[in-house]
Amino acid sequence: MTPTLIYCYDAYCGWCYGFSEVIKKVYSEYKNKLEFEVLSGGMILPEEPVAIVVTAKYIESAYKRVEELSGAKFGEDYLWHIRHPDQSDWFPNSEKPAIALCVFKEYVPNQQVSFAADMQYALHFEGRDLTDDEAYLLLLEKYNIPAEEFYEKLHDEEYKEQAYYEFALCKQLNVTGFPAVFIQTGETKFHHIAQGYTPFDSLNERIENVLKEKQ
Repeated sequence: MTPTLIYCYDAYCGWCYGFSEVIKKVYSEYKNKLEFEVLSGGMILPEEPVAIVVTAKYIESAYKRVEELSGAKFGEDYLWHIRHPDQSDWFPNSEKPAIALCVFKEYVPNQQVSFAADMQYALHFEGRDLTDDEAYLLLLEKYNIPAEEFYEKLHDEEYKEQAYYEFALCKQLNVTGFPAVFIQTGETKFHHIAQGYTPFDSLNERIENVLKEKQ
């Protein structure tokens, strides 16, 4: 089998947003040597909606560290909600962006790394609320996905089940934080090559070591 790089992420994870450029570069370098699969982790799945005010204080200190380490920039439209949580109407929930990714994979499976990164940019830079259907409109245009079909599937139980299956797969891989990266080289053989933000050079070296070992 062709080795598969599995990227476990969550659309709401700031560290994954910081990691976006790294994983996109990995895809660019290895797309002819590896299969790529992006799995949503279900980081925020409240039984009852929880307002952004609960996590805003943590995010306000953490995002600066993400910027320092990764060079990614968080946009003012996003940070407004973090700095004015009492006025924000955001209730973060990982479910809808996870379903959106499952739908997207049907249309353009080889672009899932890019689509996941674009969803994160829409949230963390442009300040789009990923629990709102309209947040995805520009992405549908970019990837030439028919909007009516997409939204029909976004609210279809089948794709919700797929999203929850991905959450379960991340648990099976013992992912306890995001981002996490694995390379699968056999039916039950997984190499855990990244946990948390990892620079490209380090990740590249680990990928090369796994591929050499497989030869």
